Amino acid sequence: MLKRNTLKKIAIGALWVGAAGIFSACSPKGPKFQGVDLTGAEYGRDLPLTDQFGKERSIKDFAGKVVVVFFGYTQCPDVCPTSMSELAEVKRSLGADGDKLQGIFVTVDPERDTPEMLKAYMANFDPTFLALRGNAQELAAVAKDFKIYYKKVDGKTPTSYTMDHSAGSYVYDTAGRLRVYHRYGSGAAALAADVATLLKESK
Repeated sequence: MLKRNTLKKIAIGALWVGAAGIFSACSPKGPKFQGVDLTGAEYGRDLPLTDQFGKERSIKDFAGKVVVVFFGYTQCPDVCPTSMSELAEVKRSLGADGDKLQGIFVTVDPERDTPEMLKAYMANFDPTFLALRGNAQELAAVAKDFKIYYKKVDGKTPTSYTMDHSAGSYVYDTAGRLRVYHRYGSGAAALAADVATLLKESK
């Protein structure tokens, strides 16, 4: 009797393992990204800042689009213009789907980056890209939420300072969820591939 009960338990256990394997095999797997997968991240939830045209913005404003966010400043000599140029290249590479990509530049230097300065800066890359700015307190709150670093480095004159800052792009899906992080230097092709993946996912 004991042997029969033992065999019955083994058989039931085997059925559960088999069923789990079937359900696991049938469960949809998430997309494979070129960048760092941040799906389910509990940070970088919103961008409550003002754009270069004076409009208050939120990530919800861009529902239906993939959003790429980069933190920088207009007097950045290399990293920032390179990153924004690559983002413009990504948009062009998407063809008709380029209208479903929203580029966003968040300045870490609101002291010098006035709305007019940001308008001129964005015009160098793509007319649809937005630049966001806030006061010192608003910027600090957003930076904390995104876990980014920025610091003023004094120059020879009070206005010739530079800014040390985190360099990378945050990518949101069409539902406004943070999904991918691209480190600086990963290139336009890798970013374009992940944007295309997220657009395909939304269809």
